[in-house]
Amino acid sequence: MNAFNRFILLIVALLLIAVPVVLLLAAFGVIPADVLARYTGYDAALQALSGLSASVFTAAVRAIVAIAGALLALVALLLLLRELTFGARVARSSVMDDTPGKETVITAGAVKTLADGAAREAGARDPSTSLSSDDGAYNVHSKIKVPESGNFTEVATRTRENVRRVLDGQGVNVKDVEVTVQGTAS
Repeated sequence: MNAFNRFILLIVALLLIAVPVVLLLAAFGVIPADVLARYTGYDAALQALSGLSASVFTAAVRAIVAIAGALLALVALLLLLRELTFGARVARSSVMDDTPGKETVITAGAVKTLADGAAREAGARDPSTSLSSDDGAYNVHSKIKVPESGNFTEVATRTRENVRRVLDGQGVNVKDVEVTVQGTAS
């Protein structure tokens, strides 16, 4: 998703949160309707809104309004949280070759699969790889288990070197490879 689309999605999410909050504040008299009318120009809507009270609605209408409001708030929060990234950012894909006519892109899932395969090839058991990206290069974090008869340091070193060799051989831009041994495989 490009930056313009993300910006529009963020504005829509903020509007879906801000507009109902302002309307509720006006409905409960926290913000006077004439002050809102001065800044927004929606005199007729605000006058109608200021005349509403909870006693006018039946229980069924209040329930429907509450459910619709909750769904609207949930959609707004979902849109807003989709744009906020928590934790390390991961590039969804990486350009391996940008020669015109030979453009090649590899996805983050393929990079993880390659790293897991390279770890198994080096003698590691149950590899689990996570990625983060920094300036177009991947930081590869592999968690492995070592066979009971294996040397932890030796297997971890072989794994790190093999993951880097395999990814470099495929043209993946790798900044760092980190291997953590989590114990022995049973």
